Amino acid sequence: MSGDAFLTEPAGRAGRAIQAGAPVPVLDQEFDSGNLYALRAAVHAHADQAGLSEDRASEVVLAVHELAANAIAHGAGHGHFRMWDLASTLSCEIADGGTPGTTDSSETADPWPTVDGHGLWLVRQVADHLDLRSGPRGTRAVVTFALPVGK
Repeated sequence: MSGDAFLTEPAGRAGRAIQAGAPVPVLDQEFDSGNLYALRAAVHAHADQAGLSEDRASEVVLAVHELAANAIAHGAGHGHFRMWDLASTLSCEIADGGTPGTTDSSETADPWPTVDGHGLWLVRQVADHLDLRSGPRGTRAVVTFALPVGK
């Protein structure tokens, strides 16, 4: 999605038709605190399959775990994860459903607080790019990792 379209669409565009030619996620799953282990295992398997080294695949898992944990802790207690294996990058999207009772319609650049820990700092250290946005329907983080040339 471009701009802030995600701020007005449900996470994952639930119930909407997928545009023709849009890349299909290689991984698409819901998560909560009871199944973060399954998310980590799936992310690791797909990062490995995409051609990342063991160390780099572990960094992808670390970043996704931190973002998913933030979605659980600061959002509605659950979230949605999608991963795309694109030509030169592995792109991961983590979205929460917002905090129950929140009606604020403004957008913020870093909605998940960093006071409690260093999770977002860590994500920024290991990822090639992090885009973090928040709006009335929740927070969406997109984190990307460069794939090896000629994967």
